[in-house]
Amino acid sequence: MRRLLLLLPAAALVGVLTLAGPARAAVGIGIADQKATMFTDPRFDDLGIRYVRITVPWDGLGDTAALTSLDAWMAGARATGARPLVTFDRSRRRPSYNPTPAQMATALKRLRVRYPEVKEVSTWNEANLAKRPELVARWYRAMRTACPTCTILATDLLDRPNMAAWAKRFVKAAGRPPKVWGLHNYVDANRMTTSATRALLRAVKGAVWFTETGGVVHRDNGSGVRFPTSPARAAQVTAFIFQRLATLSPRVQRVYLYHWDTGIDDGGTGQAATWDSGFVGPDGQSRPALSVLQGIVARAA
Repeated sequence: MRRLLLLLPAAALVGVLTLAGPARAAVGIGIADQKATMFTDPRFDDLGIRYVRITVPWDGLGDTAALTSLDAWMAGARATGARPLVTFDRSRRRPSYNPTPAQMATALKRLRVRYPEVKEVSTWNEANLAKRPELVARWYRAMRTACPTCTILATDLLDRPNMAAWAKRFVKAAGRPPKVWGLHNYVDANRMTTSATRALLRAVKGAVWFTETGGVVHRDNGSGVRFPTSPARAAQVTAFIFQRLATLSPRVQRVYLYHWDTGIDDGGTGQAATWDSGFVGPDGQSRPALSVLQGIVARAA
């Protein structure tokens, strides 16, 4: 494995890695979590994370419960100086409804009015699970028009067998290669392989952000995809993500680790009982994976 170095000049923000290898590339470190409580955890503050991600129902600004949670999360990001990445997802009230391109454009405009600091948005969460690439491409084009100064990610893709073919269809429908793709490479990460991540890098042009990845401690979500899970394994996976996956290409620009903790306030997703990849356990205690991440920062001192 190539050695991982964290190089931070005195004036730099913590949370940007410099990866050693033939092609050196700066990789931003982020945390993806739905819970605003993350921002008040001293351990999070000590890491100096400057990139954070949240998924938001596309009609979330009209959902009182979702909006209250989002307001608190955005306030936390603002207080810590973290740059928010927002990924749109299905409605909680109408989960099977596909919005029109005009509705997606309006959703982005309303989001930007309420939270002007949001300048990075992903079109849809894990779109290759249930959405046609042609539909998502229409959303993408509408959102680019709605905010020309924003960084609009093509979508967030899950590392399933259909990923590369789905992405190629998207590019054809979009009419131009997107500048940034989101990838959730949980399978690669937790099996400690690189095949799926390499497949996306071969299939598309542009930057790739790991908008969700991390070592899984426990899951009970009905998936037929198998891989080992435990606190110790999650720590090994965290190291593998930075030592191998993030060094596959200089096009890998950011890594958002999911998630910070397993608190019962999961942002209204109901996911706490089915998925646990937290750096902090339900007892509030730090897990081995957090020590790995802290070690990366400590070696910069």
